[in-house]
Order: sequence, then structure tokens, then C-alpha cells
Amino acid sequence: MTVSGGGRERGISLPSVLNCISRPAIIIRDDYRIVAANNAYRNEFFGGEPVCGRFCYEVSHHYSAPCDLIGESCPIQRCRQSGEPCRDLHLHFTSKGQEHQYVTTYPIPDEKGEVNTYLEIIRPPRATRSEAENEELVGQSPVFNQMLGMLERVGPSDASVLLLGESGTGKELAAKTIHRLSRRSQKAFVPLDCSGLSESLFESELFGHEKGAFTGASKVRIGLAEAADEGTLFLDEVGDIPLALQVKLLRLLESGVYRRVGGTAQRRTAFRLICATNCDLSQMVGDGSFRRDLYYRISAFPVPLPPLREHPEDIPLLIESLRLRPGLKRIRRFHPKAIQALKVYSFPGNVRELLNILQRAALMADGDTILHEHLPRECRADDVPIEGPRLRPDKLLPLAEMERQYLQWAVASFRGDNRQLACRLGLSERTLYRKLQQARSRERQPASPQSTSTADSVEVSSRFSESKHH
Repeated sequence: MTVSGGGRERGISLPSVLNCISRPAIIIRDDYRIVAANNAYRNEFFGGEPVCGRFCYEVSHHYSAPCDLIGESCPIQRCRQSGEPCRDLHLHFTSKGQEHQYVTTYPIPDEKGEVNTYLEIIRPPRATRSEAENEELVGQSPVFNQMLGMLERVGPSDASVLLLGESGTGKELAAKTIHRLSRRSQKAFVPLDCSGLSESLFESELFGHEKGAFTGASKVRIGLAEAADEGTLFLDEVGDIPLALQVKLLRLLESGVYRRVGGTAQRRTAFRLICATNCDLSQMVGDGSFRRDLYYRISAFPVPLPPLREHPEDIPLLIESLRLRPGLKRIRRFHPKAIQALKVYSFPGNVRELLNILQRAALMADGDTILHEHLPRECRADDVPIEGPRLRPDKLLPLAEMERQYLQWAVASFRGDNRQLACRLGLSERTLYRKLQQARSRERQPASPQSTSTADSVEVSSRFSESKHH
């Protein structure tokens, strides 16, 4: 079916058809223009006003260009390439403010089988909100959205999940989110920290023990495997499980059968397994400290959790969320210089370290505002910029030259890779590469009093090219 610009085809009103869908829905042409929308979409994203003829990215994102040119995944582009329905998690401007929304795009072939029109249906995710909320996953950055989308996909299934991330990135909170999204959400979520446990203690914790099984076992104690029956068992720092016990854990996972310590009766349990680690388990498999068969059993669906230094734009939102904790509720404001100092700090301890820093700063503050001086010494470098690099030319420079100098500073100072840098700058990786190539071309032109070192620009572009090859 083809769609006319007026939103009607053969006397059928497309908005009336779309109104049969309860969620916000639109029909979009290949050029991203909306040709029909239901009432739910207009009310949610445009105050009930007509949206036909407008660009989808203009209405929902307030962008001036398609999503894929701003650093996000575009479901229309993916749908166009694959010819299959596609789903992406985006941050939209809704009637309630900025919120995460799932956008599912369906191709609509015409009479010749060609696709130049698409149906989009939008729904909110169940895992979290983009607003600050205590004990919730919060964030708005592209890397956070990617991680959240993976949790949403795996949550309703029974697949084993392996959460990969540095200490303090919120792996247990992510595990709780998966449990909440699953059909087991009304059953128990049972965590076990595997670090620092001896073999005997780990076995007793996981399988339980009978009365008299060892000195001090004065009564029967059920294990966490039994407590998690029909629910979720979360094994944190699974890489620390003693090698001798890994085979027992594997047997439990494959058969659902175990014995309490000191017991002979076989017992059964059926739980959903979520594991987490800050170790490189594949390397541990290679050096023989982690069983290969157990690794493949627990890593059916790996989910990387990004370190905080890779999404510093989420720090203000995380601060608002953490301010709901006891001891921080009296803090009402953060000075912009304090916020900027936290954004450029590397956070080796991630979100857990951010909470510690806020608690310390709250104790140091005499009023209800956190100032730059209240932060720990390692967070408050004296040369922290407020809005970016300190470019203070003696005279006016062409904008192209200012952009070249800013890109040079950004590449030199950014700690992540160039894909992440492009996202931070609001560009696609291809656009960033093109701009750096243009900067190098400008440097090849005859030198002017306003130009800077050619070598600097060549170094910037060369670094980008090398990172693409790696």
C-alpha cells in the first residue's frame, strides 16, 4: 500500500486506522516526514496539535537532523537496510518531559514490494525512567540507553545473563531490574557475593546444610539455591568461585539437583541465573582458573555495563537520584563548577565512588549548596574548564579555525574511543571523521597568522584513522 501526502488512500483515513492502536503511532515516509498520526501520538509528543508534514525527529527528539546523524541508532534506517521490523530505545520529549521510549518500526511495502513508508509504534520501557529516582537505573546517554535496551530484551526470557562491568557500575541494580522484568518477579531475588568465601562456606551458603553436618551446625539451614526456587539467583563476582566448586555449580545449573552439606537426599530447584563479574572470564578460561563449560553455561546473554567515565553526561541525573539517599536530602543545589569537575573526573570507583564523594561533600558543606571546594582534592583540579577548552584568542578567528582547534582539544583530552567522542559531540562517527579530514585539508593550505601547527592537526586525524583500524 502506498500512502499519499494527505494521509488518505482509497477513501480510508489513515489517522482513523491508527487510532485503533492504543499506543502512539505514526506513518512516516522515506524522507522522515510524518504523513499520518493517531491521537495518542499527537497528545503525547505535540500537545494535540497536527503533526503531518513535520519530521519525526523534529517532533519527538527536537533534533534538526535524523537520529543517525546525531549519534543515535535510527530504526527507520535499520528497517530500510534489513527490510525487517526494528526496535530502538530513544529519549523523547513527551508531555511529561524527557522520557525513554521504545520505537518499533515496521516496513510497509507498496504494490511492487518496494518500501518507502514505515509504521512506528511507541511505548515506554518497563525497566527505568530517564528521571532521577531512588534505587532505579537512571540515565540518558547513548551508552546507558544501549545497556538498558539489552536489559529490556533479556528480562522477560529465562536466559542466563552475565553482567560485565567494573566495580561500582551497578551490576546488582541491573540484576534486580532483569528480575523485575521477568515472569519470576513475584518470587524471590536471592543475591550471593562470591568474593572472599572459602570452599566450605560457599558450599554451605549455596546448598545449605543439615543439622550436625559440621561443628556449629546446630540446625538445618536451607541454601540460597533452595531459597531462589522459581525466582532469581544472583551470583555476584562469579569469577571468585573456587575452581573445585565450579563443577558442583555447573552440575546444579544443568540438572537442577543438589544435596545439602551433610545430607544424602537429592533436592530440586528451578531458578533463573544472573551472574556478574569485573574479571575477564574469557582470559581466566584461557589460563585454567575458570571452567570453560561453566563459562559458556552462564554467559548466554552478556551485558556490558559502562563505567561512569564513558557517560559523564549522566552525572547530573545520577546526583539527583543519589540526593534521595539519607544524609543527602538537605543538599538542594550544586555549583556549576562542582558539576563540571565531576564530569571530567575519571571515577575509578564509578557510581559507588560518586555516592561516597557526595556524602563527603555534604558533610563539608555548611549550607545547602555543594561548592567546588567541598569536593575531594582528586576531583577539583584547578584547571577544570567550565564549558570546554580554554581557547582565548588575541583576536577574532574564523569559525572554521575555532572548530579545528576545539576538535584538536577534544581528541587530545577525551578518554574514550572515537565512537564515544562522536556521541559526546552530537555527531556520527562518520561526520567526526569527515570534520577531522577537513581540518587536515585546511592545514595543508598556505599558513596564515591565524593558523596553528600543521603537525597538531595531522596528529589528530592520524589518531582517529588509527583507532578506526584497531
